[in-house]
Amino acid sequence: MAITAQLVKELREKTGAGMMDCKKALVETDGNIEAAIDFLREKGLSSAAKKSDRIAAEGTTYILEQGNEAILLEVNAETDFVAKNEKFQVLVASLAEQLLAAKPESVEAALELEKDGVKIADQISTAVATIGEKITLRRFEIKTKTDADAFGAYLHMGGRIGVLVALEGSTDAAAAKDIAMHIAAINPTYVSREEVSAEEVERERKVLTEQALNEGKPENIVAKMVEGRLGKYFEDVCLLDQTFVKNSDQKVRDFVQSTGGTVTGFTRYAVGEGIEKREDNFAEEVMNQVKGN
Repeated sequence: MAITAQLVKELREKTGAGMMDCKKALVETDGNIEAAIDFLREKGLSSAAKKSDRIAAEGTTYILEQGNEAILLEVNAETDFVAKNEKFQVLVASLAEQLLAAKPESVEAALELEKDGVKIADQISTAVATIGEKITLRRFEIKTKTDADAFGAYLHMGGRIGVLVALEGSTDAAAAKDIAMHIAAINPTYVSREEVSAEEVERERKVLTEQALNEGKPENIVAKMVEGRLGKYFEDVCLLDQTFVKNSDQKVRDFVQSTGGTVTGFTRYAVGEGIEKREDNFAEEVMNQVKGN
């Protein structure tokens, strides 16, 4: 497979490794990004052990609770300035109300919903014409609970990060919000170890084993070291294994148990994660305009 500059750039952004190291890793793995990430980690060349998508697009996350139902959604705009626009915020709130009422199965289905005879897709188009920037409904998640449960809803930095979690078997809304705040801050991938696939655990074990061997550790103690480091990996990615941000002497698991409830899932959105932002070259743009004239 041809190793393009764009591929090298993508790997560099995801790992923080040097340009030549990224190119070598891609050559060694025939252009497979995930395998190249593992290659760099095994060689100790990656400064980003946990993959972190580049935050690019602007917009906001928003949460609406109505009784035993709640929705978290992300709506994108081109600039942070527009994201703070009152008309944009009114649109976002209206979209949340419509989606929570209709509960569509996908964004595509959501865009077909109508309010007063006007589809959501057209509502957004009208806002685009008024505000002057591209606006998109990117994603949403609807959660339900019973009267015996509590929602934990938290918006960080005015909606740059949104978290919605249900604390089942407990009506302690304050505790549920504390859990949501922890998720916003630490960004776990799973609730518990049981959710991590055997394939992912084995992949991590292989990377950790290669790291230890490359560090020159004796083979007879590598296996024990790897299991210890695997425990640290679970702390990084599993909510219940993490140290609670509001009490460093307590695990999240212990805090959740103290409420009498359980957490079986959560949704965390960070505005623009995974969306590649257009990079403007203003000098080139000006030159093109001059040539055009």
